Amino acid sequence: MAISKDKKNTLVADLTALLSDSKMVVYAKYQGLTVAELQELRKMAREAGVKIKVVKNRLVKVAMKEIAAYKDTDASGLTGQLLYAVGTDEDFDAAKILTKFAKTHDKMELVGGFNAEGAALSTEEVKTLGSLPTKNELIAQVVDMLLSGVNGIVSGLEKHAEEATN
Repeated sequence: MAISKDKKNTLVADLTALLSDSKMVVYAKYQGLTVAELQELRKMAREAGVKIKVVKNRLVKVAMKEIAAYKDTDASGLTGQLLYAVGTDEDFDAAKILTKFAKTHDKMELVGGFNAEGAALSTEEVKTLGSLPTKNELIAQVVDMLLSGVNGIVSGLEKHAEEATN
């Protein structure tokens, strides 16, 4: 069923606003996924602050032309049935959600993405960004590394103190 021009204009305006606020957009082929699987993906995305959109690629291209950062972006990869994950909070949330979901659902095929500056990202780049640790995980790793030295010293002092008392 065709949608009216007013509805298309509203969709493009909504997409333009969403893309303007995005830190990253990742798109993937979803053909073959069940409705339940798509609902599971949307739930995961919602919990991570990522929006999942299934819209015509032509409307996404029109919205991209209205955004300075995306105006000159190569959109040749936007073909076929695609869903778009738009992350507005953290830089790599969209890539993380789709990469994680694709690992357990073989019908999900990552295709590419765009960063906030409008640079096109390949499938490999999206997968790499999706597998990076989060900011909080990195902080925890650094703190763990810093504390491991302190814990080693404390442990050595305790061992030395035990030996001295025996």
